[in-house]
Amino acid sequence: MLQRPDAFNAQCPTRQVLDRIGDKWAVLILILLGEGTLRFNELRRRIDNISQKMLSQTLRSLERDGLISREAFATVPVTVEYSLTELGRTLAATVRGLTCWAETHIGEVEEAQRRYDRGLPRPASSPR
Repeated sequence: MLQRPDAFNAQCPTRQVLDRIGDKWAVLILILLGEGTLRFNELRRRIDNISQKMLSQTLRSLERDGLISREAFATVPVTVEYSLTELGRTLAATVRGLTCWAETHIGEVEEAQRRYDRGLPRPASSPR
């Protein structure tokens, strides 16, 4: 009988997936590739502050996980394009939801951070 995955167990393989989702570079790449196929340098230009090395490592990890596909074309220099796989599209949809949440609530998060940094009490919670 197969055991149900338990992400709280350090040995659970789902932790690897959660680690990937929790990686800021992976999330940004998934969001961009959700818009369509992009070349390496297009990704690098669109993602501020990502190094070539980090972009390469993250793309390899996402490809290994079956989330993106890599296609190389015999040009000089070689042209490489990246796109989401079917599996990657399912994750990108989830990540887009998190991105929308972050964009919608960033003001509240920033205000909470300012209050915390000033040592002010947090406002009373609204009733549930």
